[in-house]
Amino acid sequence: MSVVIAGSTGLVGSALTEVFTAAGHEVIGLNRSVVDLLDLEATKKIIQKIKPKLMIDAAAKVGGIGANSTLPVEFLSDNLRIQSNLMEAAHASNVERFVFLGSSCIYPRDCPQPIKEEYLMTGPLEATNSAYAIAKIAGIELINSYRKEYGMKWISLMPTNLYGPGDNFNLQGSHVLPALIRRFVEAVESRSAKVVLWGSGSPKREFLHVNDLAQAVLKASENYDSSMHLNIGTGSDLTIKELAGKVASAAGFTGEIEWDTSKPDGTPQKVLDVSRIKALGWEPTITLEPGIASTI
Repeated sequence: MSVVIAGSTGLVGSALTEVFTAAGHEVIGLNRSVVDLLDLEATKKIIQKIKPKLMIDAAAKVGGIGANSTLPVEFLSDNLRIQSNLMEAAHASNVERFVFLGSSCIYPRDCPQPIKEEYLMTGPLEATNSAYAIAKIAGIELINSYRKEYGMKWISLMPTNLYGPGDNFNLQGSHVLPALIRRFVEAVESRSAKVVLWGSGSPKREFLHVNDLAQAVLKASENYDSSMHLNIGTGSDLTIKELAGKVASAAGFTGEIEWDTSKPDGTPQKVLDVSRIKALGWEPTITLEPGIASTI
């Protein structure tokens, strides 16, 4: 089957390319060097030429708390345009299957835990990444609108915090786990005695290796057809302080860890209920310690 993966050179897109190719599919990757996904006509033209059976939207402007807080216009506007352009292009070319990848940040800040899919839109969002979250919520609604109006077999998947080889390790725009990895690796290389980290370390998060996500996307693309978006995660979490300890140990850092409580913590806890995706026969296989070690 011909499969277009938008964002093919990113953390998620690279893993998807590997997994779908290994499964015997013909994968065509889209990235900035191939087409500007912010350009609707260019996007429609290339999809019309390829005519894939399946499209996966792994293209997005992403970042951690710092980037989300300082660039809300870009996080909202660019992501809205990318996803709507891809869906419009897919519809114009009668693409049978479409997988929209969102984020667990779509859920309310103070959500009951673990977070079920039904909790969407039941409370206020976390302020530090609300622009990105609203873009992804709009993506879910657009997928369901195509399903309702045109009968498309398109689906939405909402992964938890992802990590793995090929992540963004730029401290100005990275997520918490790759940022921790870079800080501790550089501290070891520079023989620093102390590492200063953002926040209190008390928020709880779950982390999924990107290769496990790619397997979940493959499973869902073959076996799922519903307007209900699917959570993808491990179903277990830990504090950022505990995570920092694991990363420090894996990197070989033995110095002091100081917490800068003047910096924001974000959502207090976020762990997903993953019973729906597990019912399809998928389970994560890469645990955190070896996943961190391989990423380092």
